[in-house]
Amino acid sequence: MQAITSLTPSQLSDFLLNVAIARPVFIWGPPGIGKSALVQKFAHNVGLPCVSLLGSQLAPEDLIGVPQITDGVSRFCPPSMIARSEPYCLFLDELNACSQEVQKAFYSLIHERRIAEYQLPPGSIVIGAGNRAQDSAIVKPMSSALMNRMVHVHMKVSASEWLDWAQAEGLHPMVLEYLQQRPDHLWSMPPKHEEPFSTPRAWHMLSDALSAFGDGAAPHSVEALAYGCLTPQHAAQFKAFGKLAADRHRLDAILKGEARWPSAPEDRDLLYFLAQAFRARLLKALPQDKSDSTGELQTLVHRSKSLLKDLAQISLEMAQIVVAEDEGTTLPAWYMIEVVRDLPRLAERAMKSSDAKS
Repeated sequence: MQAITSLTPSQLSDFLLNVAIARPVFIWGPPGIGKSALVQKFAHNVGLPCVSLLGSQLAPEDLIGVPQITDGVSRFCPPSMIARSEPYCLFLDELNACSQEVQKAFYSLIHERRIAEYQLPPGSIVIGAGNRAQDSAIVKPMSSALMNRMVHVHMKVSASEWLDWAQAEGLHPMVLEYLQQRPDHLWSMPPKHEEPFSTPRAWHMLSDALSAFGDGAAPHSVEALAYGCLTPQHAAQFKAFGKLAADRHRLDAILKGEARWPSAPEDRDLLYFLAQAFRARLLKALPQDKSDSTGELQTLVHRSKSLLKDLAQISLEMAQIVVAEDEGTTLPAWYMIEVVRDLPRLAERAMKSSDAKS
């Protein structure tokens, strides 16, 4: 299912508070971005226990129950975890990963809030969630009858909201500092083949593993953990970031003129990380419209072009990484015009690279 509009976790929490109490809601989103945690937090906030069912592991009888004969009449007895006397939040996780037969069993539960003769207590809430077909996850086509029984909403990652949460939860300082510099690495599209990829859940796992080592994680262990949790490109840069050790704010020092680009051959991975971080800083700081520029911003523009020139003298390839198009994102057109004017050789190489990718 394609997203026309998506909500951040905080926006979705407000959405659920107003909609889920009236109608069942289905949350779409890629794996690992916190859909389950958000629903559990929502249930806690409204004062309801949360009962989670995993659609990919259900059979029809897990919902409908098994028949029992009482006084010569058969009755279906739903499981005790569903058949409760007090209101609760029923979370149907991976709902679109279950079979068509299980989907049919959900029809009355979602639409009428009942299973056979059992009726959910008044005040109960039903929320579903699932991945999308493009996420390379286990999904099955959702029947039109089931689709039409729920309000559908898409969830997206918010780096700023996740970092606020991560700081409050005390995640590992190295993870926090890295993502503060590279918030664009918090999440990446699931790959088409079998390899780890970056998600908020993956970064949380990496943080827990690093914390388990304490202060004694050897470089090879940090490298193994990074490649075991993250998108390979992100893992490589996280490894380089680890090399900074006590000097993790090298880019700030370079921007202030207090440090220079590393130029030793053995620091190539570090230089790659800094070039990527420099690009991310420019993407965040430069406005799309030059008329919005301030005096402080003009200072950054002047300094950045000087740094690009210095970087190109060390490695034209690294300087090209800063200004070339990457995953559909480009620096503002007015800035690129200045780069073309002041650094024509660098701009020419960057344009050729962009043409080759397209």
